[in-house]
Amino acid sequence: MKGIVFTEFLELVEDKFGLEMVDTIIEQSNLPSNGVYTSIGTYDFSEMLSLLKHLSQHSGLSIDDLLLTYAEHFFSVLAGSYPGLIEKYKDPIELLSSIENHIHVEVQKIYPEAELPTFEIIEKSDQKLVMIYKSSRAMYSFGLGLMRKTFEYFDTTASISYEKLAADGTEVKFSIVKTNE
Repeated sequence: MKGIVFTEFLELVEDKFGLEMVDTIIEQSNLPSNGVYTSIGTYDFSEMLSLLKHLSQHSGLSIDDLLLTYAEHFFSVLAGSYPGLIEKYKDPIELLSSIENHIHVEVQKIYPEAELPTFEIIEKSDQKLVMIYKSSRAMYSFGLGLMRKTFEYFDTTASISYEKLAADGTEVKFSIVKTNE
C-alpha cells in the first residue's frame, strides 16, 4: 500500500484525535516500519489494518466508520493535489464510471506499485450507476466515502446503496442513483 495512504491517515488521526492517539496506535500496532512513512514509499497493508484496529478500540468507532471518515479526508487531498483527475469531469456519475479506465490509470503513473481495487460497470445512465467493487483488502467503506464526497464535490446528491457479494467485503455491488441535479 502506498505511503500517502498512511501519511494522510495519521494526519487525519492527529487532527481528529490528537498526537497522543497517533503515538498510542503506532506503539500498540508493533509495526515493521515503526510508523515512519513517506508518501512515495510502499508498506504492507497489514500495518493499516493494525492501525485501524487500534484506533477503533480507542475511539469506539467501527473500522467501517473510520474508513468513511478517512475517505472524506482523502478525497480532499486528491482534489487538492491532483485537480486534473477531477476537473476533467462535469458530472459525478461520469467521474465514478471512469475510475477503472482513467483515474486508476493516472494513479498507476504516479504510483506504479499501487495495488488498486477494480470497479466493473454493470449499468450506467445519466441518473444511475451500478458497479462491482473487488479488492482483497475489503475497503469498500473507503470507496463509499469517496463516492459520497464525489457527489458533494459536484454539488449533487445521490442515494448510494451497497450489497456485499462476498461476506468478507472483498466483492461489493454499489448502486448509485442521483436524487437531484
